Amino acid sequence: MVSALGAGASLVLFDGSPLEQGAKILFNFVAAKNVTCFGTSAKFIALAEKEGIDCADLNLASLHTILSTGSPLLPESFDFVYSKIKKDVCLSSIAGGTDIIGCFTLGNPWSPVVRGMTQGLSLGLDVQIWNEHGKRVYGEKGELVCVGQFPSMPIGFFGDDQAHTKYRKAYFQRFPGVWHHGDYVEEGSDGRLTYYGRSDAVLNPGGVRIGSAEIYQQVESLPEITESGVVGQNFEGDVRIVLFVKLRAGLLLTPELRKKIVKTIRENTSPFHVPKIIDQVTDIPRTRSGKIAELAVRDILEGRTINNEEALANPECLAEFRLWAKLRHIK
Repeated sequence: MVSALGAGASLVLFDGSPLEQGAKILFNFVAAKNVTCFGTSAKFIALAEKEGIDCADLNLASLHTILSTGSPLLPESFDFVYSKIKKDVCLSSIAGGTDIIGCFTLGNPWSPVVRGMTQGLSLGLDVQIWNEHGKRVYGEKGELVCVGQFPSMPIGFFGDDQAHTKYRKAYFQRFPGVWHHGDYVEEGSDGRLTYYGRSDAVLNPGGVRIGSAEIYQQVESLPEITESGVVGQNFEGDVRIVLFVKLRAGLLLTPELRKKIVKTIRENTSPFHVPKIIDQVTDIPRTRSGKIAELAVRDILEGRTINNEEALANPECLAEFRLWAKLRHIK
């Protein structure tokens, strides 16, 4: 926001929950204030679609750009924006980090928008996708790295030791001397990136690496499901996929709905993607920026302590997962 003001822009901020009065309240806000660039989260766009929002009755002539971040923007969300929000808007899925005060991938007003993908890499950052051997790859999933230094790279952590042990472990342990951001990504030949989620939350059943976004894309396309969370749990020498779903008010996870979920995942991905366990919960833990806290759920299922519970927006929902772990967790 400081940099936006420095560029001469005016900021329009909405204070409060965008869902209390229905998701359309933000689009009403955009229309009323003649907003030109609307920044939001992929999760909000998905929830607006679930709510059946249609902005055909709004004057959104001023709006030329929508920036989505926080998690991968699903292909279906691109379709929703162009069919129900505005057909001639630049929808840019952007990604970076609070830690770098910026983005590794951004949008721009010149490149075409391709559903499910970012528009391009940020200027001044040598962003690449590496495989597990530290080699740059195209057309296959790998780790997002930034080769060389960049102006907004943090120089350390407050309270770290003189050797910057925590800082180096966080970003430079995987590939010595190279910034490893922890995103599981695929780079196309045109420089566009497809994000599959956090690499530390990658599922690995039977040795097959699966990004959590691959499952979310299928599950959250179902009208009965408002949110979901998927984790990999160590079980009998392998990893089993456990899927938690939050359903629309008044709905229950019936055997028929469970079969529908399995069928949707299997037909659109592979048998490896199908969860071994699917259970209903009342809420899914999220960070304050709206990201699904998969690692917190995985730690509970593995019997580990969560060290940053205060970073969650709704930590009270973890009690349900702890109870689940007691009842269903089998080593």
